[in-house]
Amino acid sequence: MPSPAGRLMLLDSASLYFRAFYGVPDERPTPSDPPTNAVRGFLDMIATLVDRHRPTELAACWDEDWRPAFRVEAIPSYKTHRVAGVAAGTVSAAQASGTVEAAEEVPDDLSPQVPLISAALAALGLQRVGAAGFEADDVIGALAHRHRGRLPVDIVTGDRDLFQLVDDAAGIRVLYTARGGVRDADVVTEDYLQQRYAVPTGDAYADLAILRGDSSDGLPGVAGIGEKTAATLLATFGSLAGIRAAVDGGDPRIKGAQRTRLEAGAAYLDVAPRVVRVAIDAPVPKVDLRLPREVHDAATLSRLAVDYRLTNPINRVLAALDLG
Repeated sequence: MPSPAGRLMLLDSASLYFRAFYGVPDERPTPSDPPTNAVRGFLDMIATLVDRHRPTELAACWDEDWRPAFRVEAIPSYKTHRVAGVAAGTVSAAQASGTVEAAEEVPDDLSPQVPLISAALAALGLQRVGAAGFEADDVIGALAHRHRGRLPVDIVTGDRDLFQLVDDAAGIRVLYTARGGVRDADVVTEDYLQQRYAVPTGDAYADLAILRGDSSDGLPGVAGIGEKTAATLLATFGSLAGIRAAVDGGDPRIKGAQRTRLEAGAAYLDVAPRVVRVAIDAPVPKVDLRLPREVHDAATLSRLAVDYRLTNPINRVLAALDLG
């Protein structure tokens, strides 16, 4: 049963169902049958996470906009490589700049499974939470901030971006699935950040990520400033703001090529925090995140189990939730 003290679990849903899609075998009897490997894997992940960590509240956080306009406006290259058509060289300039809506490139066999995941969550009575114009990362940040101090928070993701939310004092940690999956996730705390990245807090990790950049998100970083250099600068000056003040003030500890690089990156550093930092003020609706005491829609759940051969993973989730 869940711990009496309570725990909130926030799922980075897209991170998990993409992992499920690529990690769970496609076992369709015939090619004409609908694909379900991502659905099966996602449901199995929920069952495992609830069994192992016993949350009392849970939200499947959703990308209502995977490439928000405010981030593209700040850095037009943000996630450009993920826009459908980029690989084939057919993306338009307007799509790349964010002036028209750009579709995310998603595998053909994954697209039809996302609505099934939504339907299964709704039928089970688990909350799927999004915010118009914002990414799941923002939803997670807003919910973690909203519930800060009320109960501990576990953020489940394969995305390092969310390390910025780690806060030992508030009981906020990340279960990082990139290497070991949900069964053997790395538990990211401030000690993990110090040992792995030489930064003491989630907030410092965000500053490091800004300086370092991230090619997987189309963020250039400051040219010539890698992870280790960024960590050293942060240890010396305390924060990104402290580094920039030192550059602007002519601090002699920043000199030569390093000063030149930071000065050349000033325009990027002006806008990058808006892109890298999650929007904890995202307009996330207030919903009851407590685990369900009963199945919300038994008829739909039964139909999904039969029509899509999902009986086993659905039963595993029901058992984990103690819904029989």
